[in-house]
Amino acid sequence: MNKKSVWKWASLLAASMIFVAGCNSTGGESGGSGGVDVGIVLPTKDEPRWVQDEQRFKDALADSDYSTEILFSQGSSAKEKENVDALLNKGIDVLIITPHDGAAAGAAVEAAKQEGVTVISYDRLITDTDAVDYYVTFDSLAVGAAQAQYLVDNADGSGVPLYLYAGAASDNNAFLFFQGAWEVLQPKIADGTFVIANSSEAEALSDKADLSRDELGKIIGQITTNWDANEAKNKAQTHLTAASDEQKGDVAILAPNDGTARAIADVFGSDSAITSYFVTGQDAEKASIQYIIDGQQSMTVFKDVRTLVQDAMGMAVDILDGNDPETTGSYDNGAVEVKAKQTDVIVVDQENVKAELIDSEYYEASEFTGLE
Repeated sequence: MNKKSVWKWASLLAASMIFVAGCNSTGGESGGSGGVDVGIVLPTKDEPRWVQDEQRFKDALADSDYSTEILFSQGSSAKEKENVDALLNKGIDVLIITPHDGAAAGAAVEAAKQEGVTVISYDRLITDTDAVDYYVTFDSLAVGAAQAQYLVDNADGSGVPLYLYAGAASDNNAFLFFQGAWEVLQPKIADGTFVIANSSEAEALSDKADLSRDELGKIIGQITTNWDANEAKNKAQTHLTAASDEQKGDVAILAPNDGTARAIADVFGSDSAITSYFVTGQDAEKASIQYIIDGQQSMTVFKDVRTLVQDAMGMAVDILDGNDPETTGSYDNGAVEVKAKQTDVIVVDQENVKAELIDSEYYEASEFTGLE
């Protein structure tokens, strides 16, 4: 009898005891009295995005024959490792994990690999280890390219001050987002459409369309928000305080995600010398959708978490059923080429916010004001 059959038999036996397990101290749903099929580790409950993902996973698994448990690492790689160890002790066969730090997560997934567990890196790539089997992601290069193209499409004339911001240097996605954006922006920096206003590192590399990882790291190290709204706010205030008159007026702002976009928009919107701004975002957070409706944020890249979760769970079920999951590409994580399933992204602004987010039933119209 294989491991899965043993667990199914044990589950029936346990059910006869009418044992109901509750939520554990880390906020996950218990998979029952003994084993768990799929372990899911998300980075934090402090950001709306990951709470949203948690609910989507629960919805996706509601009618599943397989059990799961969802744990949060709360921004700690040490806690992340504890969570993975706890799930391994419950006998998981598949681990879905969004790393807090892509490199630091190596120890956790290597432990899983030693136990014969299949590892799926979810939304953020785990780097510098061969213990990652699959990667489920939005096309991160396409996200950055979409943000940048929006700024290009809305640039008026030449010499537009360009303010650059990025995610955390510990997150591989931050590099991919910025790389995708840079490839679109750089030609427009070179031809004078944009003038970099807040990064000497980016200015020094403005003649290069293709940047190395080290070169990307130098720029990101200077403009990182660490995905933190307060840090983004402080950086924006510092940049505007130091800005000359020529670096104000009508400006373009590359903000990496919705949380930082709102913080940066608040700063730029309160400066009387800023006559207009276009600011990017991603994740389609409710608060940012209201900002877009109100004209305070220009756009967001909508990454439909429902689809991403379905892709991840579909891959997990294929693995549990003994099948090879479908993949659409691969990513170099510094140690191996990781097979990946990529999910498309959609640009949302005032013109299509209702069609993309309300009509698709991602959100309800009653959650917003001023929606036409």
